[in-house]
Amino acid sequence: MSSPTLWLTSKRGKARDEGVNYYSAAQAKAPQALLATEPLAKEQRAHLLGADCFCGCSNETACSASARRSLKTNLCKWCDSTSPACEEKVCYSNCNLNSYCEDPYEICVAIWRQDNESIRISTLCHNPHRPIENLMVPNYNTSRCIMAHQPSEDGIMYICGCVDEQECNDKLIFENHTNGYSMLQSKEVIPVAAISLLPPLLVAVMITVVFYLCRTQKRRKRAKAWGGKPGQPPALPEPRRAAEREEKLSVLMDESLAGASPNCASSRPTELLPIELDEMVGKGRFAEVWRARLSHSRSGQYETVAVKIFPCEEYSSWKNESQIFTDTSLKHESVLQFLTAEDRGSGPRREYWLITAYHSRGNLKDYLSRHILSWIDLQKMAGSLVSGVAHLHSDYTACGQPKIPIAHRDIKSTNVLVKNEQECVLCDFGIAIRLDPSLTVDDFANSGQASMTPQPSLEDPL
Repeated sequence: MSSPTLWLTSKRGKARDEGVNYYSAAQAKAPQALLATEPLAKEQRAHLLGADCFCGCSNETACSASARRSLKTNLCKWCDSTSPACEEKVCYSNCNLNSYCEDPYEICVAIWRQDNESIRISTLCHNPHRPIENLMVPNYNTSRCIMAHQPSEDGIMYICGCVDEQECNDKLIFENHTNGYSMLQSKEVIPVAAISLLPPLLVAVMITVVFYLCRTQKRRKRAKAWGGKPGQPPALPEPRRAAEREEKLSVLMDESLAGASPNCASSRPTELLPIELDEMVGKGRFAEVWRARLSHSRSGQYETVAVKIFPCEEYSSWKNESQIFTDTSLKHESVLQFLTAEDRGSGPRREYWLITAYHSRGNLKDYLSRHILSWIDLQKMAGSLVSGVAHLHSDYTACGQPKIPIAHRDIKSTNVLVKNEQECVLCDFGIAIRLDPSLTVDDFANSGQASMTPQPSLEDPL
């Protein structure tokens, strides 16, 4: 080996050549080890620390850093313990310190330690051929620090290694596993979510139980009202009582027949209301609708009413609608008010009348063609219509009395009358049907059909 004096007086090229020979003779020791153990000349130290130092670097610390860079060592994050910052499957070490590795073969390593209370990250340089925490670093020949789960008795542990990129152990990637931070957060969220969901769950259960009890109680009341047992359909009323209900009108009528045409029914003359027809306001398939005046003999005043007049050929339609109207449970603020039913005239000129309340605004179709509704009026008008339909379909009246549901079967804008700017009423029950649970399928098929209901004739027995 050349003496230090020879190095000081030699030329630059010779110093570089002898420095290379010295490095080879030292069996590839690290530059720092050589500088610490051998008394070298300044030019020798400069060659070992790097060409930049030889060319005029006076700061030995800067020359050491330059030497490490020239030997392509990795720049890594280096902290004993930090708390990570995570987002989905990527975490950052939150380490503010870095350092070049001492040896070029050392890699950047990050160790993730997790227990029930905290997560800690250790970052450092490490020889991948040696174990760390009694574990070998897997898959470190990459520029991405991909976390790999490792067995541990002290909790959850992940480890990763990377090279060829500055501070590559700062960004920790979880590709095949949920990161421990998310797992820790989820463990904290589960009890909070369970406690938060418990009250609405209990409320839902209570509402379900109350609804079930109310429904069961309604069925029991209905069965009791009809005199039957729970779970069985109401029994059909006695034929005599059913006949009385079907034929019970505001003005009592009798089915005994008098001299009339074979196609028309007749009834015993009854006291007719003092009604004077004024003007026809509508005409349908089975009947005409007139505006009329109902006189009050005592006061001398009159009341405007509507009269629906059926010819004798449409007796069955009149009979079906009158039976629907005369059901006292039909009364509702959203159903057309019924006054009475009458048959007038004789022979082929016999007519059948239904007398109801009169609404001057006409049907809904004509009203909407002349008026534009505000949102509030539309909401209230639609609400009244829905209320009327719900009453028809209900098993009980508003007072809680049992009733037979009714299906209108012909709801349309021309069969809805406008009561006022915010209310409607249902009318025209010509093909409506009573949903009596005791009726058979054939009864439902034929009920309410004007064309299929038989008409009484003179040949029927008295």
